[in-house]
Amino acid sequence: MKFLVETSARHVHVTKEDLATLFGEGYELTWKKDLSQPGQFACEERVTVVGPKRELKGVSILGPCRKATQVELSLTDARSIGVAAPVRESGDLAGSAPCKIIGPKGEVEISEGVIVAKRHIHATLAEAEALGVTNGQIVSVKLDTDGRSLVFGDVVVRASDSYALAMHIDTDESNAAGCGKEVFGEIVK
Repeated sequence: MKFLVETSARHVHVTKEDLATLFGEGYELTWKKDLSQPGQFACEERVTVVGPKRELKGVSILGPCRKATQVELSLTDARSIGVAAPVRESGDLAGSAPCKIIGPKGEVEISEGVIVAKRHIHATLAEAEALGVTNGQIVSVKLDTDGRSLVFGDVVVRASDSYALAMHIDTDESNAAGCGKEVFGEIVK
């Protein structure tokens, strides 16, 4: 059973409080386009992520707001700005890297929250069963691409009926596999 593999570029998730600091009191995120996961969307808003070495301008915010502000970068991005971001599942922020986030109305210093997202597969419970996997299981996924096919290990399965079937990799991983517009993966045993 094959599934879509999507490239997740650098982005930020913000709390309502941090959104107000960055963009002004009462500000609401502006929908740009829906993402593959139900209820998730890319926003028009952009921020600057600042580390000790340099900054990344024009980083997208993804909505809706979350309970913790989180910055997801590739390892290349993290190293380029001078932060030691750990590879983690989204939301696992304890002890992760700090940074500054600058918006048009203010800035936020987060003491932790910068991560490199662990590659993962989102699936409903029925889709996970059809794939022969369970929530939290670590699998390997083969991508067949033109001249750069590879097998990704350490892929975590995230199964919940609030998800839609898709694998997410970051831009470093996507470039390593030579991913184009539409790439499909398959779990290998």
